[in-house]
Amino acid sequence: MIHRGTIKKLTDKGYGFITVDDQNKDLFFHAQDLVALLTYEELQEGDRVQFGVGEGRQGKPRATEVEKD
Repeated sequence: MIHRGTIKKLTDKGYGFITVDDQNKDLFFHAQDLVALLTYEELQEGDRVQFGVGEGRQGKPRATEVEKD
């Protein structure tokens, strides 16, 4: 399933958080979770993105295959 959201926060350590549309939660993502042709440096806070959801550390959900929408 494809989800959509907005980049809420980016860090200088290569990870960030996405606010999921129509939900009151944010999902973690790492630079390694981006699609092949997108680099972390191309993202800005406020960008619209689409992504899948997978299981991260400790069983918590995380965004996967993140790409600009």
